[in-house]
Amino acid sequence: MLQAMRDNASSWIIKILLMAIVVAFIFMAFGSYKTQKASKVATVNKQPISVDDYRETYNNLLQRVRQQFGSNLNDEILKMMNLKQQAMDQVITRTLILQEAKKLNLIISDEELTRTIQDMQFFKENNSFSTVIYEKMLKRVGTSPERFEKDQRDQMLAQKLQQFITSNILVSEEEVKEWYDWENALVNINVVQFDPETYTGIVPTEEEVKAYFEQNKNNYKTDPKIKVKYLRFSPEAYKKDIQVTNDEVQEFYDNNQTTYSAEKTVEARHILIRLDENALPEKVEETKTEADRIAKEAREGKKEFSELAKKYSQDSTKDKGGYLGKFVKEAMVKPFSDKAFSMNPGEISDPVRTQFGWHIIKVENIYPATTKTLAEVEPEIRRNLIEEKARNIAYDEAESFFDALLDGDDLSKEAGSRNLKVIETDFFTKSEGPADVGDRENFASAAFDLPEKEISDVLELEGNYYLLQVTGKIPQQVAEFQTVSEKVKTNLVQKLKGQKASKEAETFLKSLGKENSLTQESNKKGLKVITTGFFNRNDPVPQIGPEKELTDAAFLLSSKKQRPEKVIQGASKYYAIEFIDRKKPNPDDFQKEKEKIAAKLSMSKKRETFDAWLKKIRTASEIIVEESYR
Repeated sequence: MLQAMRDNASSWIIKILLMAIVVAFIFMAFGSYKTQKASKVATVNKQPISVDDYRETYNNLLQRVRQQFGSNLNDEILKMMNLKQQAMDQVITRTLILQEAKKLNLIISDEELTRTIQDMQFFKENNSFSTVIYEKMLKRVGTSPERFEKDQRDQMLAQKLQQFITSNILVSEEEVKEWYDWENALVNINVVQFDPETYTGIVPTEEEVKAYFEQNKNNYKTDPKIKVKYLRFSPEAYKKDIQVTNDEVQEFYDNNQTTYSAEKTVEARHILIRLDENALPEKVEETKTEADRIAKEAREGKKEFSELAKKYSQDSTKDKGGYLGKFVKEAMVKPFSDKAFSMNPGEISDPVRTQFGWHIIKVENIYPATTKTLAEVEPEIRRNLIEEKARNIAYDEAESFFDALLDGDDLSKEAGSRNLKVIETDFFTKSEGPADVGDRENFASAAFDLPEKEISDVLELEGNYYLLQVTGKIPQQVAEFQTVSEKVKTNLVQKLKGQKASKEAETFLKSLGKENSLTQESNKKGLKVITTGFFNRNDPVPQIGPEKELTDAAFLLSSKKQRPEKVIQGASKYYAIEFIDRKKPNPDDFQKEKEKIAAKLSMSKKRETFDAWLKKIRTASEIIVEESYR
């Protein structure tokens, strides 16, 4: 199918760029190319869903959750997220979508698929699709070209189905205006804030601190720790045995001529007399006369060209005396370049017209095109080739070692048979990493993603390649009180301050009667009132900052309901507020935002429509989940 594409592509790189091959359309992974097994997890309209498909989807979800939560992932989080049900919903949805696409005779042609894959930047080298990169990347993520192409085709088919279902969805200008008015409405309020940090002198007893610790033990856990064995495959170790032939140097030189060549460049100044591209003939003649006069003055040499540029030029180079620096011919618009590259150093041109106006050009220097000889760059090429070969050997050695391992193998056993040195770390946390590794952060992150005894894929860090195996884990555990007593005390004090601020805010709010305003009551109690001025839903609250709860409460108020019934708890403070005024946004700005808002609403509307369509299809379908997977 796409064999020709793979056969004809060229070039390659070693560094694996790809962490995830495709972004899911409405689900994490899209299909499986394996032949469906007799075992199944469900049937959708009599079509079985294989255990392999379900497991693959579940594993993708699990991997995503591991990346999101890292070392904080535990059984409680996994249970709460109900990944098994999510995976089942996804494979059922996937099957329904493909069934409906088939009913509608929607297809993805080989040409569409080829074009989409060839356009993916992470399969390119020097802006061209590379089959070597393509196959190598797919291998590293555990899939084949055939399977990836099947998955990609299915994903594209789902996108085409969504476009078909939602193509007639429109958003009216009234809807756009209504959303704009809601989103950009402005409100002005009075605020009295109660800051816990202003309440001092709170000193809990040791018994209170201990009691607080006992009530909140799960907040005082040690960081989990692991230790690993690892193999390092360093390119430096292979350099001494690498030979680079003269033919290889010559080939590299021939294939990289642009690297060792410099185009002809011109160094110049100019004076620009601006003229609209569509100016009337009278204006053209008027500005041409002015440009001719300035060019004549420049050639007379009574004043430096740079001084004339500062006096007359009408562009941003004026303050630099019209200096343009060095440039290649393609860097300037054609009439300007054609003239500048035909001149001699020191020459001043007649006025040249471009889309910007009339230019008077002075060429200061000309730098001919040059090409470094092979002899000049040979040492550099040899170093580059040796480094590239060393990286390739190191990676291939790491990959060969990895391919020889079986699940459950001990890293040391296979390493011993190859005379490779295995290093074992001490226990380390995810935030610290092992002391004897350069890139400790990424090493630790990769290690913490591994189950115990499992061996990692080839990992590149700072130009070296690693294989890791977790050999021990110390889980989170409640810390000893003595080791965290100061932290517990600080947290308790903060809690007590918050309680005091909250209580005083509630007392103040209750003291407000129907007649007296927030300002009047505040003056009686010596409290500061902040009048915010007008702000919208997406602004930080003036004089206070970003406080979502405060903003949300403010936009629920009106002249009929001037105060909320409860104190507003912000990120770190408590607030009592009172409505002053509200106004609509500037209607002139609506025209500027209209298209952007319409596109946003259209996307939202299409998503809702497609979700509703999916729900309807699911309701009308026969879906049977095997009892062991319910």
